[in-house]
Parts: sequence; structure tokens; C-alpha cells
Amino acid sequence: MDTEAPHTQRGHSSPREGEGWPRSAFSRTTDGAGPGRRQLTWRRAGALGVICTVFLLLLSNFVVQPFLIPSRSMEPTLRVGDRVLVNKLAYRFGDQPRRGDVVVFDGTGSFVRERPGGSPVGALVQGAASALGLAEPSDTDFVKRVVGVGGDDVVCCDAGGRVSVNGVPLDEPYLHPGDAPSTVPFRIVVPLGTLWVMGDHRSQSRDSRDHLGEPGGGMVPVEKVIGRADWIGWPVSRWGAVGGGHG
Repeated sequence: MDTEAPHTQRGHSSPREGEGWPRSAFSRTTDGAGPGRRQLTWRRAGALGVICTVFLLLLSNFVVQPFLIPSRSMEPTLRVGDRVLVNKLAYRFGDQPRRGDVVVFDGTGSFVRERPGGSPVGALVQGAASALGLAEPSDTDFVKRVVGVGGDDVVCCDAGGRVSVNGVPLDEPYLHPGDAPSTVPFRIVVPLGTLWVMGDHRSQSRDSRDHLGEPGGGMVPVEKVIGRADWIGWPVSRWGAVGGGHG
């Protein structure tokens, strides 16, 4: 009897979970879980960042691309530092650029002779940054307003000093205050499949007029159009649609 009592007492008084054990054992278990969870969180955050970046690049390449305005050539419609959202689906399904559209295009072969050389890695980084609207666009990308489309007879200037298309003077309320429609006289017939484009700030814009004597005559092939600038996305104070022009 005497020998069993101590044994029974020891059985009933066995320590509960977490009591009577060295605290260091539990501390190691708890401490080990914390850093593991933090490490997993950082991994998830990194993976989420990569996924978001890839998604934005795909969206930029195929649907809507932010475009940073680098010059004054489209004032007052677009200002330096504006970020416009370029609709890449605007002409994807058979629609063609129209007079008055503000378009972004690759000027290689029309506004610039060839793509400038450089480091492939640098070009890749620059391309990704500009695609996200974080850096200025490539030197071969331009934003201008369509004034004439294929088949149009574009003349400057008529008796009233206005640009006319097919004999009809243009109403151009988007012109920069104080600017003449053009100080350079010209008369051209736009070849089919090309565009005649001009900036809204005519005195500050190098556009189709400046390439009249070059191969291509300043005409931009429709196939070189990247998309239509439809909205101003930044700064917030300038949110809204990009002003259209004549029809």
C-alpha cells in the first residue's frame, strides 16, 4: 500500500502541457515559427510583385499603355509630364485612324531614319519602364494629331490662313493660343495607308511638315500607329478624355 501511494500521486500530479518543462524548449518552438512566417510573407510579397509587373506589362503591350509626354508639341491638349493612356485596341479590329485623333506612333522610317543603337539590356529596361509610364518614351515614338488620312488633299493655307482638307477649312480649337495653323505653306495628297500628322502647338512641333523633302514625305504608315491617346491618367488634376478635333 505504502509503495503504491507515491506512484499514484506522481501520476495525478504530472505536469500539464507547458508546465514543468524547460522554458527554452517552448521558446525555441515559438521563435522558430515567427521567422518562418515572416520569410514566407516576404516571398509571397515578392511573387505578388512579379505577377503584378508581368500583368501590367502584358496589359501595356496589348491593351492600354501609359505614355509619358516629353515635349510641348501637343500643348495645350497635352502638357509635359502628362501620362496619357493609349488605347491599343482602337485600330485592332479593322477601324482606321480618323481626322482629329491623337495617336502615338513609331516614327522609324518616317520621322527618324533608323532606330538608334545601344545596349540591348539598356533598351530592354528602358522599354519596360516606358511601357509602364515610368520613363520617357523611346526616341522613335511620337504623339501627334491626325490632320489628313489616305486620299486627302491637305493644303495650307487658304485665304483665311487655315489648313483645309479636301477644300474644307478646318476648325482647330485645340491649337495653342497665338499659334498660326502653319507658317510653312504646303499642299500634299496623302497616299493611301498613310497619315499626315501635326502637333497642336504648331510653333513647337516637328511633325509631317518638317519631313516633306525626305523619303516618305512626312507621311506616317498606318501600320506604325501604336494606338490612340484616349485619356489623361496623370496628374489627377487633369483626369479626363483627350480632346478630339475635326471629323
